[in-house]
Amino acid sequence: MDLQTLTYVVVGATFALYLGIAFWARAGSTSEFYVAGGGVHPITNGMATAADWMSAASFISMAGLISNMGYGGAVFLMGWTGGYVLLACLLAPYLRKFGKFTVPQFIGDRYYSQTARTVAVVCLLVASTTYIIGQMTGVGVTFSRFLGVSSETGIYIGQAIVFFYAVFGGMKGITYTQVAQYIVLILAYVIPAIFISLNLTGNFLPQLGLGSDLAGTDVSLLAKLDQVVTDLGFSQYTTASAGSMLNMFCFTLSLMIGTAGLPHVIVRFFTVPKVSDARMSAGWALVFIALLYTTAPAVGAMARLNLIGTANTAVGIGAGPDGQMVVKADVVKANADLFAAEASLKYEDRPEWMKRWEKTGLLKFEDKNGDGRIQYYNDATKNEAVKGKAEAAGWKGNELTVNADIIVLANPEIAQLPNWVIALVAAGGLAAALSTAAGLLMAISSAVSHDLIKGSINPNISEKNELLAGKISMAVAIVISGWLGLNPPSFAAGTVALAFGIAASSIFPAIMMGIFSKSINDKGASAGMLAGLFVTLFYVFAHKGLFFIKGTEFLNLVGGNNGFFGISPEGIGTVGALVNFIVAYLVSKATKPVPAHIAELVESVRVPKGAGGAVAH
Repeated sequence: MDLQTLTYVVVGATFALYLGIAFWARAGSTSEFYVAGGGVHPITNGMATAADWMSAASFISMAGLISNMGYGGAVFLMGWTGGYVLLACLLAPYLRKFGKFTVPQFIGDRYYSQTARTVAVVCLLVASTTYIIGQMTGVGVTFSRFLGVSSETGIYIGQAIVFFYAVFGGMKGITYTQVAQYIVLILAYVIPAIFISLNLTGNFLPQLGLGSDLAGTDVSLLAKLDQVVTDLGFSQYTTASAGSMLNMFCFTLSLMIGTAGLPHVIVRFFTVPKVSDARMSAGWALVFIALLYTTAPAVGAMARLNLIGTANTAVGIGAGPDGQMVVKADVVKANADLFAAEASLKYEDRPEWMKRWEKTGLLKFEDKNGDGRIQYYNDATKNEAVKGKAEAAGWKGNELTVNADIIVLANPEIAQLPNWVIALVAAGGLAAALSTAAGLLMAISSAVSHDLIKGSINPNISEKNELLAGKISMAVAIVISGWLGLNPPSFAAGTVALAFGIAASSIFPAIMMGIFSKSINDKGASAGMLAGLFVTLFYVFAHKGLFFIKGTEFLNLVGGNNGFFGISPEGIGTVGALVNFIVAYLVSKATKPVPAHIAELVESVRVPKGAGGAVAH
């Protein structure tokens, strides 16, 4: 069976599974629609939470970013993993004990204000909508490559699948569908990594293979990769950073506290019967998440080595006796020979996987010097020796552009793994994107129907009409998210990083102060959320030159070409959160104090007594 037919079979089978589960577990009440009836087993909820959490950014883009950034890509691992631990240990149990369906409902009740609740809804919609762009982009990338359709058609198909099992199944259908999606995505991620680790290092565990020697040599994989990338004018893989130390700190912290502020994960802790079950499901989710997150660094490093080996045979990688891309122990080129014209791959001899990915537009070759060979160097290199050798070989600029989103999806093809593995990866990428998209749509739906319509516009709405409003709002959100997926502002993980920054600067501080401070009042919380959101959005848009002031002029005003003290747009959420805390504190000090019954409520939420009996309402 050829690859495309096999991919259709595998992806079609997984879609049929998801739809079957959604039909079996369809929601019949608002409780089942919002929180799956509150009766999900902790292990089941842990697996569903992991699928909800590991989005297209985790599956498709994270290893690609690590592959491109090297050590600097650790900000995603530290930020997202640390943020989940922060959420699970510090926030989720208290929110679960509070017993509300949604984060805006918690904020509205804690800050005794419909205004605060509405502001929280706005912040949630902005963060969740930004986040969902990355999921739809991931769906489009996967469909366009593996199913022979355009990315636009892929997004339409993804919309239809999510519409069916999210709108009709609600949280109950989504929960059990996500269990199946987790199994698919984790197998799709780990199995290719095991194959490639065995090929390169002889070690079947990718986590150990990353620190092992290349097969048949006494040279470690990372040492070889460092040599390869520096010889091509890139930063050393094991020491490259994501900008300044301050930027790495802000970037990591923004991802971390943004994680704790994203409502689609928080709501999962309301689907279990008790607070103790919420803690247990958080622990299980961390185990399931760790399987992918500990594998990602190995996938990124091995993909980079295989990719460069395909583009430039001088790095000592080539086809092994069985046709797989493996490191040749007897091929170690000297730097002086690295950029010789004959060392580069002829474009006409490029492997089939490159031809297939070129059709998607995510991999591009431009023959700048007209020699018919692919020369892959860093245009921004400051190494004059490297630049001189490249120019002596006729180099006139880097000729290969590789989108970070294809690294994981193309890796099995680069390594020439069996077709069934490649088909499984396609199914895994779709599972990751669709599972998180469904969770985000659920958060958007509940914010509109439960918090906006029932909470503010029509408090007397019947349960039947509230359920209908939830389904209609989810359908509208699916249409909007699809349109945004067709016009994404960045690659998947980059877009998602901005979503985390928005959640970090607006929602997280309000939750933290709501749980751990009895002095922040309604006006302080509302002002803080709006201030944090404004600072973050203004910086991001101005950085891109989208405001009345040009991006370069704005950067010069706030710290030069590298922005505000060198902080990237993805890390500005940390500054926005700080602004949120400060504004909330100052406004609360200048206005009426928190009522006594609210202070008592805050105190009771943090007391373990009676925690086991908390029920969402």
